[in-house]
Amino acid sequence: MAGKGREHAAAQRAADPGNEIPGKPTPQAPSVEEPTEAHGPLPPKPDQDAPETVSPTGQGTGADRNTMAQAGPFLTTAQGNRLHDTNHSLKAGPRGPVLLQDHHLREKITHFDHERIPERVVHARGAAAHGVFRGYGTAAKITKATFLGADVETPVFVRFSTVLGSRGSADTVRDTRGFATKFYTTEGTFDLVGNNIPVFFIQDAIKFPDVIHAGKPHPDREIPQAQSAHDTFWDFVTLHTEATHHTLWNMSDRGIPRSFRMMEGFGVHTFRLVNAQGETTLVKFHWKPRLGVHSLVWEEAQLTNGMDPDFHRRDLADAIEAGALPQWELAVQTFPDTPEQTFEGIDLLDPTNIVPEELAPVQPIGLLTLNANPTNFFAETEQVAFHPGHLVPGIDITDDPLLAGRLFSYLDTQITRLAGPNFAQIPINRTHAPVNDMLRDGFHQDAVHSGVAPYRPNSLDGGCPFLAGADTGAYIEVPLELPAAKKVREAPASFDDHFSQPRRFWLSMTPVEREHIIAAYTFELNKCYEQAIKERALRVLANIDPELCQGVAAGLGLPAPEADRPLASVDPSPALSQIGQSWPLDGRIIGIVADHNGDLAAVRTLRQAVLDADMVPLVIAPAGGKLDPNGEPVTVQRTFATARSTEFDAILLAGTPGPGKDAYGARDAKAGAPDPAEQAETDPRVLLMLSEAYRHGKALGGWANAENAFRAAGVPTDAPGVVIASNGTETLDEITQLLGKHRVWERFAANA
Repeated sequence: MAGKGREHAAAQRAADPGNEIPGKPTPQAPSVEEPTEAHGPLPPKPDQDAPETVSPTGQGTGADRNTMAQAGPFLTTAQGNRLHDTNHSLKAGPRGPVLLQDHHLREKITHFDHERIPERVVHARGAAAHGVFRGYGTAAKITKATFLGADVETPVFVRFSTVLGSRGSADTVRDTRGFATKFYTTEGTFDLVGNNIPVFFIQDAIKFPDVIHAGKPHPDREIPQAQSAHDTFWDFVTLHTEATHHTLWNMSDRGIPRSFRMMEGFGVHTFRLVNAQGETTLVKFHWKPRLGVHSLVWEEAQLTNGMDPDFHRRDLADAIEAGALPQWELAVQTFPDTPEQTFEGIDLLDPTNIVPEELAPVQPIGLLTLNANPTNFFAETEQVAFHPGHLVPGIDITDDPLLAGRLFSYLDTQITRLAGPNFAQIPINRTHAPVNDMLRDGFHQDAVHSGVAPYRPNSLDGGCPFLAGADTGAYIEVPLELPAAKKVREAPASFDDHFSQPRRFWLSMTPVEREHIIAAYTFELNKCYEQAIKERALRVLANIDPELCQGVAAGLGLPAPEADRPLASVDPSPALSQIGQSWPLDGRIIGIVADHNGDLAAVRTLRQAVLDADMVPLVIAPAGGKLDPNGEPVTVQRTFATARSTEFDAILLAGTPGPGKDAYGARDAKAGAPDPAEQAETDPRVLLMLSEAYRHGKALGGWANAENAFRAAGVPTDAPGVVIASNGTETLDEITQLLGKHRVWERFAANA
């Protein structure tokens, strides 16, 4: 964990000893009564940061970042006039009509009416963070991009998102995730606008409106929201088989990440890098998470959407606040820049293709660390504008037909969504390099331009701005020689293979991952109304693998068709599986179940050990407040009524907790029992948590007769990943060994 993260965590612990978990809304605890003594705004929390203070033309101002926020102790109008009342409209007498001259009312209501801007058509649901990127210098042979130099540190802003849902949708839906990074380099802004899946549904951008229209809610009813489990999506992808590879990734565990911190990122397209000697190399960009790649199981995701639809954005913000700073290595696969632009028979311009890591190793070139949460969601996360055409010297594009359309679409979208061409002047979008662009006027022009000659050539402004050369840092496109060709609306023959890459992905999965894929296809297709679409989908699956097709067909109650072509002969790529390695535990959530009669001394020791391991302990008890108020109190973070297994990576029991006073069905349906007299020895909501966590493959542990609760929950105490020890410390030691594997995979029948 980086130093700044430890400072955040230390500040949190000092501010509220005994309750060091993230989520504290303000840096200062509020009073019960409304404060009346005037003072200025509170400072940001230690985990927060704001855009750097640069002018609209990219010049550093030297001002503190907080100068962009509100100032002064008193409420004012937008023009700075102090107000003495904002609770009552100006009226003709207490019961009289409201007067038109009430300028404060009109300003307040008018601004409120326009607070919302059009949400993104895709990637509307997002979360973001500030960070820093440090280059390793290992890319010097293939690119002259300065920010990739050895130990060069570059500020970044990263936004994660789902594709299909609206801003109000849930986080843990089955969907592709956006992974967009804005590098504020000294040579200009570089945007790497990618996804958590390395391939896309389509090969040509002209079809992007089609795939999004198909994936979005049906236009007549506006349902289902943030889902692909409906007829229009499956109608498109089964008729348009180039979508098969991406669809298979979506139906895998990759479609429901455990968190943004445990999610890979990909540039999707092939890019062209240029070194200082003018030599070119083709590359694919990868983000490799330090914590490994980890996903939710489907039932867990469904429960989470109801319990906490903000699960992913909360996890990201809480991890940064707790000091468990998320990190990814930026890496590249490199390929010779040949006229064919292929590698080992794989067309590098086809965005539905990957190159297996076993054929082209992924080579790290830098480290990304997210170290600060946004100060204001709208100003930063919502208004940040990415564009694949934001490039720096040393990085160029290729002729990928999907990328070509994105280069137009992103810029066009920002002009509409952010109300004009000057969106680059919004603080979060401002470059940290000097700007002299000759662009003038337009909506929201914040720069105050001088001079009279925004054109070239000119003499009235002394000839400024001048053109740069290669020796003065100019961005110069690679002068590629293009072969003679006809204007056609066609794709190359190499784009016609839609099944060998999906088959490679399927063959690379472990048995339990294959079971999850079969279950996902079965769930999604069973949500379709039209029988023809289900039958067509089975035809597609038959061309990937008979096991996959037969498994889904059985779930649909339909016969499994035969493949209509020979199955592709491909080698598996073990790197595509998420299972088999061990990873760091930063930011893992450990639920500790206890009550007043439990081993609270051990709970105190355990909490500190969890914190020292850079994880987050949450104490779960029958009611809120404190446990053991007569001794050293233990703060309760969750109650049996508010906790659910989906929030925790592991659950530990400090004994066998008895029923809470609200453990009956009329108060909490999860308790089940209709009458308090019928309650068991252990609170039924704890038993529910244990049974859920067990079938989701999570590590479970306990001491002080906790085995009684496990047996009551139907959890075998000798099962893999169930730890019964003599004390809390021993229990945690064994649990942490299990957590490094993400789940107890041996518990799933497919791996038995």
